[in-house]
Amino acid sequence: MATPSSTAGHLLELIRTGQAGTRGELQSLTGLSRSTVGQRLDQLFAAGWLASTPGQLSTGGRPSLRLAFDPGHAAVLAADLDTTHARAAVLDLAGAVLAEHDGELRVADGPEAVLDTLAGWFADLLAATGVPAPRVCGVGLSLPGPVDFASGLVIRPPIMPGWDGYPIGERLQRALAGRAGTDPRVPVLTDNDANLMAFGEQRDGWPDCTTFVLVKVSTGIGAGVVIDGQVFRGVDGGAGDLGHIRLHDRPDARCMCGSYGCLAAVASGRAVAGQLAGLGVAAESGTDVRALLDDGHPDAVRLAREAGQRVGEVLATAVTLLNPGVLMIAGDLAETHFLTGIRELLYQRALPRSTRSLQIVTSRLGDRAALKGATAMVVDHLYAPEQADVRLAALVGAPALRAPAPSQE
Repeated sequence: MATPSSTAGHLLELIRTGQAGTRGELQSLTGLSRSTVGQRLDQLFAAGWLASTPGQLSTGGRPSLRLAFDPGHAAVLAADLDTTHARAAVLDLAGAVLAEHDGELRVADGPEAVLDTLAGWFADLLAATGVPAPRVCGVGLSLPGPVDFASGLVIRPPIMPGWDGYPIGERLQRALAGRAGTDPRVPVLTDNDANLMAFGEQRDGWPDCTTFVLVKVSTGIGAGVVIDGQVFRGVDGGAGDLGHIRLHDRPDARCMCGSYGCLAAVASGRAVAGQLAGLGVAAESGTDVRALLDDGHPDAVRLAREAGQRVGEVLATAVTLLNPGVLMIAGDLAETHFLTGIRELLYQRALPRSTRSLQIVTSRLGDRAALKGATAMVVDHLYAPEQADVRLAALVGAPALRAPAPSQE
């Protein structure tokens, strides 16, 4: 059935999402004439956004041209910030890493110091890849705290002093323009780390999964939910805050958010490390716990399994509510006895119907999951039909056209 959405941006969306790959398919889906489709495609080719390759022979003996979104025509800068370190990269629009750097970077040092450091890393990475600054079309940031996606602001983060309400995008734009020579208006998009990890993993490995849940267990505990290919954030970005669900039997456990009884205060990597330290075992973080588990330390094994069971209790409710096809466990404790504990309680407490088709898996992308998700976030924003039409008008002088009535020519 023909649709009225037939600007160049809408044609690009059909091509980028795999719904159409030839001029004929675009005509069929939109109802536009051959000449109008050609005009729209000329705009997209002029902007450098499309590539074409010979396809199969048509009935007339001439090969049809296959149209595809060109992921190499621009680049995205992406960074994944954790509490004490960060990973930054230059990626193409398909999420392929062109260069990356990881190093110590403490979010507790405040946004100005952190963002200035990131700008320096990005400048070095662009120089290493030879990607010219004007080819950077956007920046994506993964942050270890609650983010209001619409405004791009961090909202009352428990472990990010100085970041609450700070204008991250504006500050990073200025720093990048000064250090890397990028356009001072380059879009900067931010989101919570669990959201972007979930988005990256779902897009990369589970694109057909309509309800996908990722749980990150590291310093804290958070979840990202992807429904019908889009991150579900709730009304103001609070969806997935799994670590702050209260456990009624642990009112003594003080959380970093200031409350008592939160799941993160009982079952996160930081919590397990604290329990081990109380037994005289040297451990301060989830990374330390992971090292002890790799060595088969008996107390670490026992406590990690018990922590997994507590998380499994909470996830039984989440799985019953959302009925996901994939539940992915990521973070420091993912591929350990912690996962065993989750499985035990989840299958015991959740309804059989909710788990009948459920796959419980661990991360495929590892440390790059949030980078891939941040890139997908930027690309989806910049090449959405309406935004693409506005950008085309600026790039190639094409008018941001209204969709004409479908033609049967």
